[in-house]
Amino acid sequence: MLNDAYPLFLANEPLAHNADLIVTNKYTLEPAARVARADAEMIDHAVAAATKAFELTRKMPSHQRQAILNHAAGRIEQRHDELSQALAIEAGKPLRDARVEVTRLSETFRIAEEAVRITGEYLPLDVNPRAGDYEAVTRRFPLGPCGFITPFNFPMNLVAHKAAPAIAAGCSWVLKPASATPIGALMLGEILAETDLPKGAFSILPCTGDEAGQIVTDERLKLLSFTGSAEVGWNLKTLAGKKRVCLELGGNAGCIVDRDADLAFAADRITLGAFYQSGQSCISVQRVYAHREIYEDLKALLVERAAMLKTGDPLSEETFLGPLITVNDAERIEAWVAEAVAAGARILSGGKRDGAFYEATWLENADREQKVNRCEVFAPVATLAPFDSFRDAVAAVNDSDFGLQAGVFTKHIDHAMYAFNELEVGGVVVNDMPSFRVDSMPYGGVKNSGFGREGVRWSIEEMTELKLLVMNKLGKL
Repeated sequence: MLNDAYPLFLANEPLAHNADLIVTNKYTLEPAARVARADAEMIDHAVAAATKAFELTRKMPSHQRQAILNHAAGRIEQRHDELSQALAIEAGKPLRDARVEVTRLSETFRIAEEAVRITGEYLPLDVNPRAGDYEAVTRRFPLGPCGFITPFNFPMNLVAHKAAPAIAAGCSWVLKPASATPIGALMLGEILAETDLPKGAFSILPCTGDEAGQIVTDERLKLLSFTGSAEVGWNLKTLAGKKRVCLELGGNAGCIVDRDADLAFAADRITLGAFYQSGQSCISVQRVYAHREIYEDLKALLVERAAMLKTGDPLSEETFLGPLITVNDAERIEAWVAEAVAAGARILSGGKRDGAFYEATWLENADREQKVNRCEVFAPVATLAPFDSFRDAVAAVNDSDFGLQAGVFTKHIDHAMYAFNELEVGGVVVNDMPSFRVDSMPYGGVKNSGFGREGVRWSIEEMTELKLLVMNKLGKL
């Protein structure tokens, strides 16, 4: 269970100067805990401390950074049940999904052992007579203090995808977790405070988005990494000035089911991808295109599986569908489905709201311009449509303002390669849902889904600067 109150972390130190931020139990909607809330003065203090600490973090030997990361991973594993329950309460995430996220949280810190594998490259320069006596090497150096803003839907592991690479790279950082779900980040702060990170190396500052402006605009922070909605992310980019910006934004993931696919397997994976943690994932399955020859069979399987999903208390072992993060979000999707139905869509399953809960819902015949297709639903709602040619299916997936990941179920290698070459997304997953992710792989999108890549190794590249050393072998020492 949760503590009554949690401090923020300012320059590695817990600070309980107030308890102004109320975190609710997303199932009962009752207050679950109070959290210290940062103000503008604290954010400025945190940035100044991170700037000072960077002079130490950038010089930390890789074995020391590796030891910090391993300590964090080990302590997460020791506190696995505690962290999982906290996640189920503050985010409304079913316990089975919460356990998976906490496992991934520890794995992300383990993967960040890349700290000892940040290497360079030798470059021969004798490509012409003029440079015959020259050679060069490259090396990556930490970029500087970083600013991080993370969302509510994976409030632990998405913090790790910023914090762990920063520690590995030798960067100090200031984090604003989602105000609806800050507790997991603060529990991670408790673990990091046990390490020998230099004072000021990290700060975790719960506050509202409006109060976090300095993390975006302060020139002392050399990188802004934001995960959240496209609308907010692109606006932050315009405010960020000269700093490097990485945006991991939204999606409305498309999934193609070819005529030769294993339908039972595809239905199982698509059901999971569309409805796990109530669809609140940027790579949640939102649009499914099935070959006309197998369309009716797949539809029957998907509707059958959706009806079997249990809704209820996230702390129950039986619950698959928990509440959406707020009642307002459930009301929003209720309105979007009603609009689609009024325009001709047909509800195949679900379609009803109860407070913050929304049923697992399949729609067919939804116009492509309806919000349930065009926008990011971020709820347990997905659309189903037939196609006649594989090219048409790929074009339908591409008919989107987003491009994060896509899934393709097929036994044809030529179709798999065509999808890989032609789909306008950051990742193509063949014979599985587009919601599949391993924390070591590069992850990010195109179009309105953002730019830059996460995944520990690729985040380290974003958080480091490539420097070139050129040597004239005939030069005098």
